[in-house]
Amino acid sequence: MNKKKNILSKIKGGLIVSCQALEDEPLHGADIMAKMALAAKLGGAAGIRANGVEDIRAIKKIVDLPLIGIIKKVYKDSDIYLTPTVEEVSLLVDAGADIIAADATDRIRPGGASLDEFYARVREKYPKIILMADISTFQEGIKAEKLGFDIAATTLSGYTQYTKGTILPNFNLLKELVSSLKIPVIAEGGIGEPAELKKAVIDLNAFAAVVGTAITRPREITRRFVDFIAACDEERAGGK
Repeated sequence: MNKKKNILSKIKGGLIVSCQALEDEPLHGADIMAKMALAAKLGGAAGIRANGVEDIRAIKKIVDLPLIGIIKKVYKDSDIYLTPTVEEVSLLVDAGADIIAADATDRIRPGGASLDEFYARVREKYPKIILMADISTFQEGIKAEKLGFDIAATTLSGYTQYTKGTILPNFNLLKELVSSLKIPVIAEGGIGEPAELKKAVIDLNAFAAVVGTAITRPREITRRFVDFIAACDEERAGGK
């Protein structure tokens, strides 16, 4: 079994846990994210998604699951911030990411580059890496497959200007992609309940699914509970 088939076989039908914490979050730090990834593994995760070279290297030291790597970097001349250029791809390759995810939306990249140009440069430099296309629309998924991406994921649905307001999880997009693409389709974005995970992987046949906030971001999880109770209190007060 070649490397690509081996990695894909390990995540097929499974839960990939996104272990990320931004600089303004209490859990930010490579050591913390490595422990988070280990906890996810012990809980049965099939893979990990992580952001940044330091986090990826720390996770790889103690967790042997397939790792999807991204680098979030903001450029002034582009809205794209998920692995925007070949430079970030190179850093992810050096860090040991098993799968490299990049924004594959229909937007101009830093330096005025198109997705086609970005893909060509990446494949020229790294012909054998596993590339995952983070897309926001059906058409973007179709294009990603035609270009040669190995995986498509619904990661950016609702996060591009032209998909804002989309209800997540976007099961309609997932269903369309699974029925139309030959490459694996990963469900990502807004999955917050086990029932939604079941719908994505079992009912709609997603190759795998990524869950992040609902598992690994305690600040947001806490807010969800607190906001729910606050809304119930307001409703009760209004009924008096």
